[in-house]
Amino acid sequence: YDSKECDEQFNKCLNAKGHGITIATFYHYTHQAGIKPMKQQDNSEVATNVATVVDAQEQAMPTIPDEVFNTLPQFLQQVVNPASSQEEKDILLLGALTAFSACFPKLFGIYDQRKVFSNLYLFVTAPASAGKGRLNQIKNLVDPVHKLKREQAKVLKQQFNTEMATYNMNKGKDENLEKPGKPPERMLFIPANNSVTGVYQLISDNEGKGLIFETEGDTLAQAFKSDYGNYSDGFRKAFHHETISYYRRTDREYVDIEKPCLSAVLSGTPKQVATLIPNAENGLFSRFMFYYMNIKPTWKNVFSSNNNVGLDDYYSQLGSEFLGLYKTLKNNPEIEIRLTIPQQQQFNTFFESLQTKYINLQPEEYIATIRRLGLIAFRLMMLFTAFRIMEDGDVNQVKECEDVDFQNALTVISIIVKHSSKVFNDLPIEQKTVKRMNRKERFLESLPKQFNRQEYLDLATKQNIPHKTAEGYITKFVEAGLIHREAHNSYSNPAKA
Repeated sequence: YDSKECDEQFNKCLNAKGHGITIATFYHYTHQAGIKPMKQQDNSEVATNVATVVDAQEQAMPTIPDEVFNTLPQFLQQVVNPASSQEEKDILLLGALTAFSACFPKLFGIYDQRKVFSNLYLFVTAPASAGKGRLNQIKNLVDPVHKLKREQAKVLKQQFNTEMATYNMNKGKDENLEKPGKPPERMLFIPANNSVTGVYQLISDNEGKGLIFETEGDTLAQAFKSDYGNYSDGFRKAFHHETISYYRRTDREYVDIEKPCLSAVLSGTPKQVATLIPNAENGLFSRFMFYYMNIKPTWKNVFSSNNNVGLDDYYSQLGSEFLGLYKTLKNNPEIEIRLTIPQQQQFNTFFESLQTKYINLQPEEYIATIRRLGLIAFRLMMLFTAFRIMEDGDVNQVKECEDVDFQNALTVISIIVKHSSKVFNDLPIEQKTVKRMNRKERFLESLPKQFNRQEYLDLATKQNIPHKTAEGYITKFVEAGLIHREAHNSYSNPAKA
């Protein structure tokens, strides 16, 4: 059920004036579908309670299990240690991994016969005051890398000024004297409040690398509005390290950024997601990890603390530790991350099953998300493996992903895919396309580990799904292997095993 789509159709029926599909037709089809329209109750308290229950159900998104956090590399466990809730743990981990993904230029792997680096895109979305502001602390983790690059830029500028002074002194004496070129800007953080050409220029100056870190969704939304096509094109190409080309008007120069390595940490409200990504058709949506934060109507203890210093100092200290790893890897040859043969087989089985599931639950556009989540999972495995270097000091040019890091990455993906599906369902409806209802997905998720026909029909009744429709769903789920028919009138849901 989609309230916006239903409201639009309801208004059209009201305005039909006896022609075409009228309000009578609308009610006829709702009754056929087993939906009983109810008159609005005068009791506002009842209505409020119902709304609260519905909202709570819609926002009850899963979180990453503790088993993952307990087996993370030690440094990443320190990153999430100050969290006061499961949601905070999740966004601190995902935010940190995405920010760090911009700082490993010599870490790579071979995926689908292509050389790929660890860069990730993350969008944390939630209503205002849900707690996504904690993501700001992640910036402190990589700020030392940014400051190091700014110091390099300062040195280059001083060299340029010296060379320019020499040039100005001697240009009259030597006609062939070449004017020094302006030094490139060095930085990690690429400002989001910038034109697309300005962003490309900064990425080019930084050898095709950078991190867009923007926790105010409106900032990037305004930039996208002003030049959406080019911004979107650059994001899409950078995800796969495809060449970005642009024209620099000031110098009348055509520039190619080869093998761009861009990472992005963004947060905003659901409406801001729609501004950045109005639909899933052009492929930008499928390149992001989405995390939808649950909002809880409880007051947080603002005086509790897991450490003796403020969060700014805590994360700045961790950032200084990370700078050591950054310098170590930067001064060593490239490191290739590989999966073992059994891991490769399990990887393919996992994503084949995931794809089969969502082919039956979502429109075709969502399959691109599943396929790119495969690459995202591989990049997570690369990052987990990189942080093991802080524990074992092993900087060999080939490293195998440990089984625990492999399993943790797949577990994270199994959570992310559900959050992405939620955000996908909330995208605006295109006028020419009919959005498939997501009640089939909700029905599948509600099925227990073991159940019979009467039990799944009872679940269908609770969700206002007609019995014939539910039977059709079950048939399709069995055909797709999403549930198993163990015997007559006996089913099992492998996802709940």
